[in-house]
Amino acid sequence: MTASPRYVPASTALAGVCWVRSTRSTGMNNCVETARVNGETLAVRDSKDISGPALLFAVPAWQAFVDALHPGRTTKAV
Repeated sequence: MTASPRYVPASTALAGVCWVRSTRSTGMNNCVETARVNGETLAVRDSKDISGPALLFAVPAWQAFVDALHPGRTTKAV
């Protein structure tokens, strides 16, 4: 049994995904972008390096991370 990859070396390898920029983004590209890879995986990349690596997270893990940033508030489904 092999573990799922935790990153891809080039986010361009994730063909067909729709990258979404953070709503907190300023116009200066100082943010992250996310993309749903499939029903269970979310990719996260640096908006300054759109062809660079992307980290891969299980959707519940990413939601727990974002929720921990804002105690008392839950995120809408990613």
